[in-house]
Amino acid sequence: MVQGGNVHDDPYGTPGGDVYDWYQRGVKLLQEGSPAAAAALLERAADAEPDSRSIREALARAQFNSRQYAEAASSFRQIVDANPAEDYAYFGLGLSLWRTGDIEGAQEPLAIAVAMRPDENHYVSALKSVRATLRARREM
Repeated sequence: MVQGGNVHDDPYGTPGGDVYDWYQRGVKLLQEGSPAAAAALLERAADAEPDSRSIREALARAQFNSRQYAEAASSFRQIVDANPAEDYAYFGLGLSLWRTGDIEGAQEPLAIAVAMRPDENHYVSALKSVRATLRARREM
């Protein structure tokens, strides 16, 4: 059960409950397939707790899943800047940049993710796809 689930939002758009409630509700919305609603709620939580890595990661995932790729890239970049050991954030940053059309920019964070976790097949696959796209563009 999500904490704060019985708290009603006020008419001015501020969600009821505290930041933890917003995070829990946002994650639940994301899991239930409502990434745009999750992103809106998690953005409130991230504004209130800008240094929370878990909130920022959930926000970035919600933004990516709702096709807000530039915003997702920004959120993933904030995680990477705060903690360069976050392989998933590098992966998310690379995918987000790729989706914005910045294929060249996507290569480096994906390569870092692969270097950190060479056993993650989806990291390796994404990097190979980006590099293949870049090769094909150069050969045109």
